Parts: sequence; C-alpha cells; structure tokens
Amino acid sequence: MTTEPDKKAPHNPPASPNWRAPVGVIMMLIFILIWSGIVVSLMDWISDLNFWLQLPIYIIAGIVWIFPIKPLLLWINTGKFRS
Repeated sequence: MTTEPDKKAPHNPPASPNWRAPVGVIMMLIFILIWSGIVVSLMDWISDLNFWLQLPIYIIAGIVWIFPIKPLLLWINTGKFRS
C-alpha cells in the first residue's frame, strides 16, 4: 500500500487593498444621508396621511435606496458599474 502525499490547494495571497473601498463607503454614506434627508423633509406631508397610506410610502422609501447602492457595491468589488 502506497500513500500519496497530501495535496494541498495552492496558496492564494489576499488581494491588496484598493482605494475604491473607502471612497465607495463614503459615497454610500453620503447617498444614505441625502436619501434620509429627502424622506424626512416629506415627513410633514406624509404624517397628514392615513396610516394605510403612510405604510406603503415608508416601505417603498425603505427599499428604494438599495437600488442605487447595488452598482456602487459592484464598483467597489470589481471596478465596473455593470457586471
């Protein structure tokens, strides 16, 4: 019986950090601050509505901000805005 030596996966060193990560995070924070400022500025108008009209507005406002962030996350990871 012969045993083969352990075959190890090749070692891949971690990728070096790039400038896109901190810039992307700052851009995300700026976008979220702007988006929340828009929603808060509409608060007086929204609060005058019935609860059942407020509910979808807040749900939509809570989800819509994700769509512009997705290409930004892609850019941080790949350097491209589209896959």
